[in-house]
Formats: sequence, C-alpha cells, structure tokens
Amino acid sequence: MRKFFLTAVFVCILLAIHAVVFAAPGDTALKVGMRGDDVQVLQKLLTDAGFYQGPIDGVFGNGTLRAVTEFQISNGLAVDGVAGSETFAYLNRGGTGSDTSRYSRSISMRASGYSAFDPGNSSYTARGTQLRKGLVAVDPNVIPLGTRLYIPGYGYAIADDTGGAIRGNVIDLAFDSHADALRFGRQQVTVYIID
Repeated sequence: MRKFFLTAVFVCILLAIHAVVFAAPGDTALKVGMRGDDVQVLQKLLTDAGFYQGPIDGVFGNGTLRAVTEFQISNGLAVDGVAGSETFAYLNRGGTGSDTSRYSRSISMRASGYSAFDPGNSSYTARGTQLRKGLVAVDPNVIPLGTRLYIPGYGYAIADDTGGAIRGNVIDLAFDSHADALRFGRQQVTVYIID
C-alpha cells in the first residue's frame, strides 16, 4: 500500500511539473507587469497581426497593453487588456491575414502613411476619434465610414477618417508617430472588407 501511495504522489508531482513547464500561451491570462516567454509569443502574434510595433522583449508594458486592447476592439472581443484564452484563440486563427476567406471583398488601393503629428493634420478623425494606428482615411463613396478592414502589413483597421486628397481607391493609414508614417511612405496595398 505504501509503495502504491508513493507512486501516486510521484505521478502527481510529474503531472504538476509538466503542466507548468509545458503550458501553452493562452493557458495563463497575461496582463500588465508580467514577463517571460509567453509574453514574447504574445508580442510576436500581435506584431504579425499589425497591432504591435515595439520590441519583442517579453515585458508586458503599456505598448503591449495598447496592442492587446486594440486587437480586442478590432475583433469584437471583451476589452479588458488581458490576453487570455479567447484573445489567443483569435490571434492564432489567422490574425496575420493569411486567411482571407472571412472577407466579403478586396480592393487594390494606393496607400499613404499619416499621423496626428504631420503638418496640417488634426489629432482627431472625421468621426471624432483620437487619431491612432488602426484608423484609416477613406473615400466614403468607396468604403463607408465605420467599415472594418484588414490590410496585410498594417493589420486590422476601421474606416474612421476622410481627407481632401482621398478620392477613389486611395487610403491613408494612421500611425502613432510621424516617423512610422514616413517609414510606411506610399505603397500599393490590398484592402480586405470584413463581413
């Protein structure tokens, strides 16, 4: 009996070690202040989805929090800034834009980067939202304001702004800094309209 008991204890200890060592990202909710490999995985997934541009350093700071929050908003998730199993499920299901089957149509557009720090720009969009990455300026005759979009290399976005030079198949992608907007420059992009 004693031998059986010791074997059972040993098996339980091994299972506990296995659960801790081999836990997958998303098994534990990640939040501000946490550090480690799971946070690095989260940052990489957010980068691939176009929501995070900071260092992949394994530190869940304000930049990671902002990216998680924006991802949750863009995907209609509960917005709590915590990367739990549901957030990881959405990140892993094709947040990189590789699965375009969820989109109703796509449009080839000329894109430019812009920011609130560019000369002559306002800090707010046409719909009154503070200008930040994830918001884009469109011609409402082509893409209605409020439409959810996906742009490979940029990520998920919302059509929230207009502009005098935005006519036809032209789109401006907002960035959080003037330097990021200049780095993007002008490119031809495919814009996917989300159902």
